[in-house]
Amino acid sequence: MKKIIILFCCLLSVFSLVACNKGSVSNDILIEVSKSTKFSKDEIENAIQNVKSNFSFPGATLTKIWYDEEKSNYLIDSYLENGRGLTNGVKEENGIILLSNFDVDGSGDNPVLNPNTTYSDYQWILIRDSKNNVWKIDDFGY
Repeated sequence: MKKIIILFCCLLSVFSLVACNKGSVSNDILIEVSKSTKFSKDEIENAIQNVKSNFSFPGATLTKIWYDEEKSNYLIDSYLENGRGLTNGVKEENGIILLSNFDVDGSGDNPVLNPNTTYSDYQWILIRDSKNNVWKIDDFGY
């Protein structure tokens, strides 16, 4: 019984350390926002803040995030026609796609991403129920 308790404590410690090693946001993060006829400056900034707050890829640092309305509109159309937007009923005006770059270090802490690599044009799909609701990340990737 004593060995089981010790083993359990060791496993708990390991999981705690792994959970602490989440991604980070660069202090020098570059944020770019194109002119928008679709969203207000505050709406876009709130979406950007959501991504920054939820960036949690182990061994990775978010270095750039941007909103390009032309690209976002194209990608949202694809999301609504072929992606999860097809089934979740979100309206076009309640979806935004941000793009980002992030660096993965060589620590090997992330078993999915390639070490010592920069990922570019990584997409973050955010949706909301209405103009008065907060953005939530619905999907991310390429």
